[in-house]
Amino acid sequence: MEDGNLIKLPVTVDPTPAKKRRRPAALDPEEEEQLRQQNLKRLAVLGGQDESVKRLETLVFGAEEELLGRLVEEDEEEQTSGLQLEDEEGGGDEDLEGEEEPRLQLQPRKAAWVDEDDELEEEVDLKQRYRINLMKGGAESVMSKKRLQQRMKEQFEKSMGGTPSWAQSRDQKKKKKKALDEEEEEEEEEEEDDLLRRTGNFVASSESLPSGVLRMKKCLHANSARPSADRLTTVQFHPSAQVVMTAGLDQSVSLFQVDGKTNPKIQSVHLERFPVHQARFSRDGRSVIATSLRNKMFYLYDMMEDRVVPVRSVRGLSEARVKDFSVCPDGGALLLTGTNGYLHMLTLQTNEIVRSMKINGDVSGVAFCPDGSKAFVNSEEGEVFVWDVRSSRCLSRFMDDGCVKGTAIAASPDGRYLACGSQAGVVNVYSQEACLNSTSPKPLRAVMNLLTSATSLTFNPTSEILAVASRAEDEAVRLVHLSSLTVFSNFPVASRKVAHRVSCLDFSPRSGFFSLANNKGHAPLFRLLHYKDF
Repeated sequence: MEDGNLIKLPVTVDPTPAKKRRRPAALDPEEEEQLRQQNLKRLAVLGGQDESVKRLETLVFGAEEELLGRLVEEDEEEQTSGLQLEDEEGGGDEDLEGEEEPRLQLQPRKAAWVDEDDELEEEVDLKQRYRINLMKGGAESVMSKKRLQQRMKEQFEKSMGGTPSWAQSRDQKKKKKKALDEEEEEEEEEEEDDLLRRTGNFVASSESLPSGVLRMKKCLHANSARPSADRLTTVQFHPSAQVVMTAGLDQSVSLFQVDGKTNPKIQSVHLERFPVHQARFSRDGRSVIATSLRNKMFYLYDMMEDRVVPVRSVRGLSEARVKDFSVCPDGGALLLTGTNGYLHMLTLQTNEIVRSMKINGDVSGVAFCPDGSKAFVNSEEGEVFVWDVRSSRCLSRFMDDGCVKGTAIAASPDGRYLACGSQAGVVNVYSQEACLNSTSPKPLRAVMNLLTSATSLTFNPTSEILAVASRAEDEAVRLVHLSSLTVFSNFPVASRKVAHRVSCLDFSPRSGFFSLANNKGHAPLFRLLHYKDF
């Protein structure tokens, strides 16, 4: 200390490493205190200049809200200083008073660590045996890593039929579901608009079914509570209850309550080693009759008593198997289809054959008149026979127009129409009266919308719709408007598969619902909106 003044030490950076620095020579307490205060001031100045270090420390150790608040304050200060500078230079601007306050814009987050090797455009050899399937041409022998990853992703999604659900984010799943819902709503709106353009706004009040577009709604599968593990062969609505039955090759008969929303299962019966070929409700609806492919035996399932009765032998029946049958309208008998053109009348009271009939050729289908007094029998040779059921006498016969091989036959419940299907896919619609009184009736219309064998024909209970289908091809099902003898244009839906290969068709007792049995083990269900009841 000289003349009471402190010795001023120059502030220099010592290049010597910290571990090699030597402690300065001993100072007296006052000089050491002055030096310490001076170092503290210098550190405070350095800390005030390095704002980024402070922000980083605050962010790392928490206080994120304080950091954001400080950033907002600084942004406002910069905006304010900028406005003041403009006022000084340009004399101010009165319009600035109405502007909104500047908003905070957070910078996007950066990766904490980046591998420089990932940025290199390394070429990958595609000729290696594990990657040769990724090549799209002989000239494509090498590919960058990024393109290879994209190619592998595309190939995986293609094999999976799109991005699998487990690889989609929650937002992607929500967007996909929303898009599907919007698409279905648009389709329904388009169908309704098209319907109104064709028939006007008075459709709902019209008593007769309009042609062109059939107003319908796709419901949950009728057997969604218990899908079949194999092909369905039968679907049928109960004659009086709001119930539908399905049966198939999985050796089961199932009953479901029909509400169009959940369709809960009522009962399911498993028939051991008995793949069901055909199942039908009895006329009174109390029991189900089921036959198989290679058995002479058939089953009777009493639904009221929940009892399954096997019928192992039928008195007077010489057939090797019982496969196809029809329930007689009187309700007490079955008409069994035999071989070599035979038909056998089986009474359910005593399980015996009471009478038999024979046609030329093999039987391909049977249809009854509404009162059950007459039966139309279609032969594989294309000839139709009209039988008196009570006397077992052939009343008339005629050739189905243009038919080479007959495959199916159906009669309308009101007694007006008779439909005959052929192997060529043509379905001839006749007048029942002309078929009873003429040996060469002419069809009212030949429906030629099927390209393969017409194997299923069904009229709805009001005799306004004829459903035709072929089990030889997907989506080969059509609905015919009988008054105009034209096909409804909106079924099946062309944009997606719904029906698949159809083996059976049926309408509910008052035509409110329509269902079919397909090879996927499902029974798609449709609500026909024109009809108000089940």
